[in-house]
Amino acid sequence: MTVHPLRLLAGAALALGFAFASVAHADTLDDIKTAGKVRIAIDLAIPPFGMTDDKMQATGSDVDTARLLAKGLGVGLEVVTTTGPTRIPMLLTNKADLVISTLSITPDRAKVIDFSLPYADHPSVVAALKSIQIAKMSDLDGKRVAVVRGTTQDTDLARDAKGAQIVRYEDDATMALAVASGQVDILATARSLLPAISKKNPARTVEPKITMQTFYLAVGVRKGELRLKEWVNGWVKTNLQNGQLGAIYKKYHGIDIPVDQLLKVGG
Repeated sequence: MTVHPLRLLAGAALALGFAFASVAHADTLDDIKTAGKVRIAIDLAIPPFGMTDDKMQATGSDVDTARLLAKGLGVGLEVVTTTGPTRIPMLLTNKADLVISTLSITPDRAKVIDFSLPYADHPSVVAALKSIQIAKMSDLDGKRVAVVRGTTQDTDLARDAKGAQIVRYEDDATMALAVASGQVDILATARSLLPAISKKNPARTVEPKITMQTFYLAVGVRKGELRLKEWVNGWVKTNLQNGQLGAIYKKYHGIDIPVDQLLKVGG
């Protein structure tokens, strides 16, 4: 039997349409389930968010958050080691399915990737010894304040505390040593670093005095992955409400996260 050419074309078009529909239907959530694992990019050089233990195993609050997420998906976790500058490129080039790596929500980043609801806050603070009374930026006039050069805290101090004597250090470790040894009593840094700084000399424990800015940490998702983003949003909300995300943060940072505020920010 001879098949009319138009019927052949119609059949080919129909088959092609099904192929495109199949491709369009497949997405990262399906891929994760099929693979039986989720690849999550995490920076392991920013304790206590990400680090390695004495057995060179990944640990930290972001690592435990990723493990909890993988458990929620019912799959294994593959930690994809990253750095600050490579977090988003790894997501965009499909080397990772998600990013959980102190990734704060910013307008510029939101142009290239999507964010989940925030799972933790990440404030920048002015901190000091308990005995020092400061409550506003003008209270820093004439006082020595330590900061790491080139950070957002450095920028904010230079703008908002013009009367302070800003003492700049090249990295967090050097600044922490300066505080522990009594060279400075006041510093501007991320709130999450305060427990580690205080641990160096418990007699000189520092506490937050002024909140400079508050960033919100979220899971990074590729744009267009609507099902995956919806699933992650539901997971974040559930685990904020049941306390599991808060318990992870408290374990590593020694500080409670503001659950009600995070849920409010996330809408």
